[in-house]
Amino acid sequence: MRSVNGTRSGGRPAGANLFAVRSHNTALVLDLLRTAGTEGISRLELAERTGLTPQAVSKITARLREEGLAAEAGRRASTGGKPRTVLRLVPEAGHAVGVHLDRDELRAVLVDLDGTVVGERRVPAGLGAGAEAVPGVVAGAVEELRHGLGGAGALLGAGVALPGPLDHARGILHRVTGFPEWEGFAFRDALAERLGVPVVVDKDTNAAALGLSLLGEGGAGGSFAYLHLGTGLGAGLVIGGRVHRGARTGAGEFGHQVVQLDGPRCECGDRGCLEALCLAAVRRGDTREAARVLGVGAGNLVGLLDIDLVLLGGRTVDAAPEVFAAGVAEVLRARARREGAQGEGAAVRIASGGGRGVAEGAAQLLLAPLFGREDG
Repeated sequence: MRSVNGTRSGGRPAGANLFAVRSHNTALVLDLLRTAGTEGISRLELAERTGLTPQAVSKITARLREEGLAAEAGRRASTGGKPRTVLRLVPEAGHAVGVHLDRDELRAVLVDLDGTVVGERRVPAGLGAGAEAVPGVVAGAVEELRHGLGGAGALLGAGVALPGPLDHARGILHRVTGFPEWEGFAFRDALAERLGVPVVVDKDTNAAALGLSLLGEGGAGGSFAYLHLGTGLGAGLVIGGRVHRGARTGAGEFGHQVVQLDGPRCECGDRGCLEALCLAAVRRGDTREAARVLGVGAGNLVGLLDIDLVLLGGRTVDAAPEVFAAGVAEVLRARARREGAQGEGAAVRIASGGGRGVAEGAAQLLLAPLFGREDG
């Protein structure tokens, strides 16, 4: 893995090599520095909250300061002795690009170590442009954002979120619905070769679910489903506080559950898929019917996993959020009443983040491991 780029005064590297900071103990310290915000946290507090010895914390924080990832945030009065120096994360010391590659467009965001968006690009080219052209288009968008850094802070890498199914571990696409020509394409390696920085590839729904989990959706160790209805339909699942990808990283192919035997043909080759029914209703302009169908699928998922939160997102949902939230919630309430469940059934909300929620989640595919939060 290559060292990240960028320099700070004196010619020293800005940021840090990912290998240098991705130890468990360092990740614990970095995460606490990040959550402490601008007020900072003392070394003694870091030791108490991590369970590390003061000596170990001193070594870690010294290295982080040397790498430019941490800095003094002032002094704080102590109960005895001299005031304690408090440290903070330096958000601008490192950056990641998150890319949402859809079937017909690309959205890329540049975020700092805090996850704050500091740059954005949108390109009217998606998977439909073909495997020969798309990696170059994605690399171009990433390079534009990297150029905007002007040497201030490091680019740690790029996370790319796109429709599944795909192999998250190897970065290889499977037969994306409507785009069979992408099957077997090693997207991660093709993009990493162009950029010279680490690249992580995941499904759009998983990336969004990771980002939402890091924002606290579902609570600590909680579970929820993120349903993404855009040009297709999929789900990102967080179970027990962790993104659930499955044994072959293929979990969440929610849109291709058959809910109507001998129904309309789906682009996947089957009939009566939830995705086909939802999108057909949208094309007819019957948003309420699309919401009802989505609710039926959500009800199946809630019944199977016994989760109590469903988040909705994607450009189709964003075009009529109130209709989709109300329609899905009504189906879930009706199901809960039939089953005699306590309360009103699973809660339904529109996911935060709007149109760039997937891209921001894609950036967290790079950042979350740095803070020991790979799976939310």
